[in-house]
Amino acid sequence: MTGFDPTASKTGKKYLTAMDVAELLGVSRSTAYRIIKRLNSDLEKSGKLTVAGKVSAKYFYENTYL
Repeated sequence: MTGFDPTASKTGKKYLTAMDVAELLGVSRSTAYRIIKRLNSDLEKSGKLTVAGKVSAKYFYENTYL
């Protein structure tokens, strides 16, 4: 079945890794991990489950305005 998936991001992934974030923002991998940690911390405060080292692509794009 084909159709629009509102959870899919511009990259076609549901989660972005540090390498993805580093490439998209033009920063080092260690900086990307810090950004992911901060975004995941915000998600955890709102009661969401997170995966260490990865961030929801939807949440990433909403908060970086890309």
